[in-house]
Amino acid sequence: MVKRQAILDAAKALFLSKGYANTSMDAVAAEAGVSKLTVYSHFNDKETLFSAAVMAKCEEQLPTLFFELPEGVAVETVLLNIARGFHHLINSDESLNLHRLIMALGSQDPKLSLIFFEAGPQRMLHGMERLLSKVNESGALSIDKPHNAAEHFFCLLKGAANFRLLFGCGEPLDDEAAESHVQEVVGLFMRAYRPE
Repeated sequence: MVKRQAILDAAKALFLSKGYANTSMDAVAAEAGVSKLTVYSHFNDKETLFSAAVMAKCEEQLPTLFFELPEGVAVETVLLNIARGFHHLINSDESLNLHRLIMALGSQDPKLSLIFFEAGPQRMLHGMERLLSKVNESGALSIDKPHNAAEHFFCLLKGAANFRLLFGCGEPLDDEAAESHVQEVVGLFMRAYRPE
């Protein structure tokens, strides 16, 4: 487990600093302080390692547990926790650099874009869709299209500030502004899907 984590940490650092094409399994092994054979025993190839590194980054910020609806916890509280985690994740330097990397690589290697999308955004969308289906069944909110609602939720959270950050022409929101944005989005979402 310790070696696997070291490999993932090394892979994340190298993919982001050197790019995908310039990151070799040898370099990851050296950075992690393990043998190349150890890297291959945990991850069959570079694509598998890249996918696992993206998933690990998302899991750090938004563990699968986030997408649960615990007994006795208000839906708004659950949504606020997800919103804070997601907002922090997408605006982190690592995430921004990864998105820029994928934008640059996507036109050359669509398969890589797909690996990234399935390991990161798609996984979170599925988690959110399942959660919103449960929220709908509970009657707390009326959500007839959970998949669409999940997409709306995350797109509202990204907002214009994330767009500016991606292009390098904006500053990250300070803690107070970030919390205000998160509260506003969750409030909008709750009002939009309030049962009639």
